[in-house]
Amino acid sequence: MTTHTASLRITRRGRIVLATLIALPVLVVSLFLATPGALAESSGSADTHDYVTVLAGDTLWTIAESVAPESDPRDVIHEIMTLNQLSTAALTPGQEIAIPRS
Repeated sequence: MTTHTASLRITRRGRIVLATLIALPVLVVSLFLATPGALAESSGSADTHDYVTVLAGDTLWTIAESVAPESDPRDVIHEIMTLNQLSTAALTPGQEIAIPRS
């Protein structure tokens, strides 16, 4: 009786599938471990701004004048746009924007 041991051959497609199955859990764990800053930022940090809901007819100028009447509205508008990452001064009714505290 002869014993013949068969060797395992993996095709190109099999190597790709195997590499994907090994790399996928590593990628998922890496992404999970790479985001603890977002979790830490949302919990326990003190809120340094208030929120205002934009009404029909509101502009950044009128909002800036109402929240900081003693300040130059242009400076306040710049702070609001920076805080909310706004690229234009256009507002939409119902939009909630952050206002820096004085």
